[in-house]
Amino acid sequence: MKPTSQTPELAAARAMEFVADGQVLGLGSGRAASAFIRALGERVRGGLHVRGVPTSEASAALATECGIPLASFDEIEAIDVTFDGADEVALPSLDIVKGLGGAMLRERVVAAAARQWVILVGADKLSAGIGSRGVLPVEVAPFAAAFCRRRLEALGLPSEFRQGQRGRFVTDNGNLVLDLRIGPLDDPAGLDRAIRAIPGVLETGLFLGMTPTLIVQDGETVSVRRPGS
Repeated sequence: MKPTSQTPELAAARAMEFVADGQVLGLGSGRAASAFIRALGERVRGGLHVRGVPTSEASAALATECGIPLASFDEIEAIDVTFDGADEVALPSLDIVKGLGGAMLRERVVAAAARQWVILVGADKLSAGIGSRGVLPVEVAPFAAAFCRRRLEALGLPSEFRQGQRGRFVTDNGNLVLDLRIGPLDDPAGLDRAIRAIPGVLETGLFLGMTPTLIVQDGETVSVRRPGS
């Protein structure tokens, strides 16, 4: 199959350049991260020794299937490199929206624990301004979900509960997700603070100022953008 932005195997292969024997690696969630996990599994079967810290139950299951040993924060203090995808990456700021897979809380923790954060995306995920793709996920406690939704509405942020196969989507942490309808954001940091100030909000999909290394696949072309470049 010819690689496209939707089949990120070339980006996953390029990401392997950031992997070294003996490392602890954060394993993200979603299509691009899954492609990386499969590529990493091939290297592990070839003799590479690493451990993975997954950001979701789905990533943990895939890593186990691929033969990648897993570790928890009870066993490690830090992560060498975390590899993940993104739903939107704004240029040139490299601010990111995540959470369409519903794993943003664990993704935040694993990214924060890493010495280096590598993001794999297709060129279709790039934007000129954060929020341009129109959706911002927010993870909320079930007890406070309706309250959070009303407070968000009062901020001018209409939202819908994300739906799963059997009603409302439930995260691996047992929480709910509100998908906010937004446009390009003039003050993403201010908006993030305002949302987080609502009691019951546990996480937002805004990942700001985290200076990731960006691997972009555009058809058969892969480019790498490092922080400051």
